[in-house]
Amino acid sequence: MAIDFVIPWVDGNDREWQEQKRMFLGDDSDEAIDVSKNRYRDWDNLHYWFRGVELFAPWVRKIHFVTWGHTPEWLKTEHPKLNIVKHEDFIPSEYLPTFSSHPIELNLHRIPDLSENFVYFNDDTFITRKVYEHDFFINDLPCDIAGLNALSPTEWFSYIVFNNVYVINKHFDKKRVIYNNIRKWFSFRYGCSMLKTFLLLPWSRFTGFVDLHLPIAYKKETFEEVWRVERNRLDDTCRNRFRSKNDLSGWLFRYWRIAKGEFVPMNPNIGKYFAINDDNNDSLFKAVLGQRYKLICANDSLREGNFESIRDELNRSFQAIFPRKSSFER
Repeated sequence: MAIDFVIPWVDGNDREWQEQKRMFLGDDSDEAIDVSKNRYRDWDNLHYWFRGVELFAPWVRKIHFVTWGHTPEWLKTEHPKLNIVKHEDFIPSEYLPTFSSHPIELNLHRIPDLSENFVYFNDDTFITRKVYEHDFFINDLPCDIAGLNALSPTEWFSYIVFNNVYVINKHFDKKRVIYNNIRKWFSFRYGCSMLKTFLLLPWSRFTGFVDLHLPIAYKKETFEEVWRVERNRLDDTCRNRFRSKNDLSGWLFRYWRIAKGEFVPMNPNIGKYFAINDDNNDSLFKAVLGQRYKLICANDSLREGNFESIRDELNRSFQAIFPRKSSFER
């Protein structure tokens, strides 16, 4: 079974990219939030992502590196396992240029030479221990967890999650979905997280899904199916150059295959999400150094405060477990 990795990246310091972004940037409040410096600043640790892949996932067929057009100076772009994919290589021209992650995620299935089964990484998700094909796919089905969640609008991005759930409720009956795949919704692998699902059963509609904020296994056929039935909504999202409250996101494809039962239950403890903050990040540093999880998400939630010192400490932790260059580095 061929499995590819897909990872998007942007160089927020590229002056040509900055100038193009300024040309299209409007005054809408959503756009002002979406283009904050925190979304584009460089943590200078992408090379550790490649070291983790080479050391702990050597079985990957190909890495598709999605970029606006720039690449890191240290990246060996001619590497046989590496496919440099510019936005214009797979995103329809009517959606370009884009400065939103949503049109990128919604069109991943169009990447040339992408395998049917692939894993989507963000550039803040890392492999820190040995992973195997069966951590992501079993019997040609993605590994995932099915869990209900009660959404609460705590930030503007919550609107986008609500939009995704609205589409799922439009096409699926919650009770029938869970009844048809009861063992997938209540698997012993999920542990205590099943309690929330049980408590939310009385609601007739989906109120949200549990999100792990880790690399996600996908099949291209899921993207193609959703595009067939929700083309107009997806098209509207892709025409927004910056993120909007009316958008759909790539999470929709995950929710769709969970609702269809097209997945294999997995243990959520395969990875851990960490929100980097201004004060206490010791648990993140220790998790990296101790290689406590196979997958780690180090999400940038910092304000402007201690960015450089926290970045340096995090990268020292990565350097301790990845001291040698990978073959992807010059």
